[in-house]
Amino acid sequence: MFYVIGLGLGDPKDITVKGLEIVKRCERVYLESYTSILTCGQEKLEEFYGRPLILADRELVETGTDDILENAHLVEVAFLVVGDPFGATTHTDLLLRAKEKNIPFQVIHNASIMNAVGCCGLQLYHFGETVSIPYWNDVFQPDSFFDKIIANLEHGLHTLCLLDIRVKEPTLESLMRKKREYEPPRFMSCREAADQLVQLIHKRKQNGESGHHHLFNDRNVVIGLARVGHDTQQIKACTLKEMKQADLGDPLHSMIIPADMHPVETEFLQQFCDENLEELQKKTREEPAIIFKLDSTSNSNN
Repeated sequence: MFYVIGLGLGDPKDITVKGLEIVKRCERVYLESYTSILTCGQEKLEEFYGRPLILADRELVETGTDDILENAHLVEVAFLVVGDPFGATTHTDLLLRAKEKNIPFQVIHNASIMNAVGCCGLQLYHFGETVSIPYWNDVFQPDSFFDKIIANLEHGLHTLCLLDIRVKEPTLESLMRKKREYEPPRFMSCREAADQLVQLIHKRKQNGESGHHHLFNDRNVVIGLARVGHDTQQIKACTLKEMKQADLGDPLHSMIIPADMHPVETEFLQQFCDENLEELQKKTREEPAIIFKLDSTSNSNN
């Protein structure tokens, strides 16, 4: 049997009882290490599980599937994922490969950022499409996520923004030399994400984009979340402009762009905001509107 087991939000004890029982009896246990990270570290997991783990980096997961699935029809093999197994399409692909090889598999679910964001008080069924905000560089600045945010706001839906993680990314120079060298790990902060969003707002304003669609400007209330589910969890509600200066500490960070909030949502969120949240929302609506018309031809991929 091949098992894909969710670890929850990253603490060693977040694993389910069912998942832990499977881990203890498997012949091989892989720990996926690039779609998310463990704040506790591999060593603490190994200590809690009482067994060694095989680190599965991006290279192994994308090119070494056969090695991961080897003999899984004869012995028990586990693949551990931070959060829930279906939080990334990579893991769906792994299960499809197992099915092709006629290897039986089982998925053990767990909590993920997709549902844990309810900790800020926003109601999960008021969320629209989740977006990913990638790191920009001098030559590549994708912005299709921005149109998805606007579309969610148009429909009165909140947007969860997953912020970029760069782990074991090959440098451009090493790819050209065909000798692998890797960039230092990077984890996007709410401050960096807010800065990119503000740049996009002003860029689109300069391009003269206008229309009858929902406004979005740097005075919109946003919510920054850091290390959700851990003892050092932080939540901060402020304007997008203020988030550019916010320091929420160590990764992992996520950000929410709320649409109009229900009074109960506003009341709960107020504890994470230094100013009067209702007044902030009024100021947003009073600001000169920066309006964006959705481009129906825009690329829907991030």
